Amino acid sequence: MSVVTVQLGQCGNQVGQELYDVICCDAQQGQRKPYCKASCERFFRQNTRGDLVARAVLIDMEPKVINRSMRKAAESGRWTYGEASHFSQKQGSGNNWANGFCVHGPRHREVVEELVRREVEHCDRVSGLMALMSVAGGTGSGVGTYVTQCLRDTYPKSFVVNHLTWPYEAGEVIVQNYNSALTLSHLYQLSDAVLVHENDTVHRICSRLLRIKHISFSDVNKVIAHQLGSVLQPALTADSQGVYSRSPVGELVGALVCHPEYKLLSVSTIPQMPTSSIAYSAFSWPGLLKHLRQMLISNSRMEEGIDWQVSAPSGAERSRSLTGSSFNTSLANLLILRGKDVYSAETGGFEDPALYTSWLSPDAAFTSWKSPVPFNKYEKSATLVSNSQALLRPLDNMVRNAWNMFASRAYVHQYVRFGISEEDFLDSFTSLEQLVSSYSQLC
Repeated sequence: MSVVTVQLGQCGNQVGQELYDVICCDAQQGQRKPYCKASCERFFRQNTRGDLVARAVLIDMEPKVINRSMRKAAESGRWTYGEASHFSQKQGSGNNWANGFCVHGPRHREVVEELVRREVEHCDRVSGLMALMSVAGGTGSGVGTYVTQCLRDTYPKSFVVNHLTWPYEAGEVIVQNYNSALTLSHLYQLSDAVLVHENDTVHRICSRLLRIKHISFSDVNKVIAHQLGSVLQPALTADSQGVYSRSPVGELVGALVCHPEYKLLSVSTIPQMPTSSIAYSAFSWPGLLKHLRQMLISNSRMEEGIDWQVSAPSGAERSRSLTGSSFNTSLANLLILRGKDVYSAETGGFEDPALYTSWLSPDAAFTSWKSPVPFNKYEKSATLVSNSQALLRPLDNMVRNAWNMFASRAYVHQYVRFGISEEDFLDSFTSLEQLVSSYSQLC
């Protein structure tokens, strides 16, 4: 079964290009033909010349980023984008969610839906649709939200997952908190799951683990693509009987989203290091899993600086504070192991009932996938996709900052003139405050 991605805005198109590059390189380095075949069928189709063509639709209101993404794909010599699988205009959304959602989205609905329809019809069977977008700007967030709404209307029985790139807390756009609040509140009603990468976290990975001195958006996007690829590449489930999973998006949603009130997913991957150091490093499964488990419970998003003081408490001792060092309660976790001796890895530490909310048994809350094929040059690697309290802090900060701006009516008129009312803002804040409350009370 295939996955069709919709790349939206500058960030979505740049992340998408890096993602397909990682997936294609990894598939072609795969040590087993079934793995390579499953990966290529999932993410690529072949044109009349036999070239691999990404199952993707590229959308932006300005052509520059799309043209660059298509050129970089073609220059790789390994894969390309479809010649007619993109749409752009010559005027952006001005970092205004309302301009993207109320103006550009409806204006170009028919052409975008036609592009997605063509790509879907190239698939024998569709596992789901994944929208890649940022929440800070105007096109990725505003048009992205509108396109997600169209996907939900057009493909009501298909899984729709949104991947969101969360802005730097220090600020990328002055109205990023408005755009983020409007995006997330709408997507929560439309999407089956919302997978989030925080720019601040990825930036620290680039600096501290990959030791990059002058970090660019390309470096950040490569880390996001590596983590996404480690989730989406073929793996073996507990009941797969040696056959690689057929529905990656559906199985991801089924493993992690057991309640419509809880859809926020975060990703942690271990190890991550400079390419030049990989050949001189050795890892054991007990060591990797010990570190990854502690990263989960202490909400440390990378292995450097793990808070080892946090331990799994009893229900009565569990802290639900949004500040300070507290235990990160999970609703569900998906552990994906790839590489040498993967079947010898003991995952019992992730089945501890103390890690999870009391109203879901560990058997239902924990899922593991495994593949003996190493991923992206790492002999052994582990990825944890978690539906937990990990995103509470950035979510709470965003809502609070947006509220503060709204209280002074800062920039509100720029949204009103494109069709978003003050009541729309209040509805978004109300739904997000309920979301914060729901995750805060996991116990």
